[in-house]
This record gives sequence, C-alpha cells and structure tokens, in this order.
Amino acid sequence: MIHLENLATGYRRQRISPPFNGTFHTGSLTAIVGANGTGKSTLLKTLAGILPPVSGQVSFPEGRPRIAWLPQQAELDHQFPMTVFDVVSMGCWPALRFWQRFSRQHMAQVWQAIEQVGLVDMAKNTINTLSGGQFQRMLFARLLLQQAPLVLLDEPFTGIDQKTAELLVSVMQQMHHNGQTLIVVLHDSSLVRRCFPDTLRLENQHYQWGNTLEVMA
Repeated sequence: MIHLENLATGYRRQRISPPFNGTFHTGSLTAIVGANGTGKSTLLKTLAGILPPVSGQVSFPEGRPRIAWLPQQAELDHQFPMTVFDVVSMGCWPALRFWQRFSRQHMAQVWQAIEQVGLVDMAKNTINTLSGGQFQRMLFARLLLQQAPLVLLDEPFTGIDQKTAELLVSVMQQMHHNGQTLIVVLHDSSLVRRCFPDTLRLENQHYQWGNTLEVMA
C-alpha cells in the first residue's frame, strides 16, 4: 500500500532520519519504535502528508487511500466546547455526501462506537471534563466510525492506565481484522512483541524493518 523509496524525513529540509526503503503492505499492523529524537513521529507525519519528504518519496501503488490520523494528545485541544457525542459523530463525515443528512442509522453507529469504548455514560459531557484515558477512548471511537483504509497513530497509549490501554489495543486489533492498515508509534516494547506482527525500529541513523520477533530480538 505504501512504498518508501530512499525516503529521508525531517524539518525545514534538515534530515533527521536515515533513508527508508520498503513497503507497508495492505492490511498490515506495524509498530514504529526507537528512542526519543530518532524521528518516529516525523516519519508518521510524512506518511500522513503533514510534512514533505526531505528527499526520496512516498508512493501509493494502489492509489492514495483515505487516512485516519491520530496525533499525540499534547497536540490536541482539550478545551474546545464539544461533547463526546459531537466528536465521535465527526467520524461519519467522510462517508456523507454534501446533500445527506445525519440519519438514524448514523446515530446508531455513533452510539455503538461510544458503547464499544465504554463512554455511554459520558456521551453528553463536554470534552474538557474527560480524563486523558477517556479522551483517548473518545478518539478511538471516532476512528472506528471513519473506517479509513489507512490508520496512523502517534503514541496512542501515552499517559493512560493499563485497563484503557488494553481496551484500545482490542479496538486496534478489530480494525486490523477488518483489513485496515495500521502504523503506530509506540514505546512499550512488551506490547509491540505481544500485539504487532511487524516493526520498524529506529536507532542511531539506522533502522531494522520486518518481522517483530526478528527486529526486537
């Protein structure tokens, strides 16, 4: 689905990563790991089209897919005056035509996603009342509704409790089971070994990319 050819990433034309060559295959579940400052988030933003490549290219041989993007929580506005239901319902927008109204079926889908992440009792709460874990549950519910072929997540489990992390891992596994391609920046090596078939590991201007058991050995 995503082919990297001598792709170097960075900011303001300054390279911070080694040149990548390889392919994220359709339906794969890949973790990006490495120490702080090795360029994990920069690579993810380049794949999302937020940052331009410093050199080389990202190509989509099967055509550029619709992308669901989840940045780090620190980059998100927790004070915007919206309810949990409002935010989750935004996941339906990509599937709506401009003449379509929000139907009862869409409402049911929103409630189903909210229930799946355990936030039914907080659906009418404004997002500034949520804990970090609840906020992340809400965003995962929106991801479920987007049904994007390509899902990019940047450190989705940072600052949340173990129970919430396990719930969100199960949501990711469901998306993977549905055929979606997921690329996730992570720090938890035990979680990577347990749940991710493929890993791209960055270290000192070098990288390893392939089967997790081999890369993380």
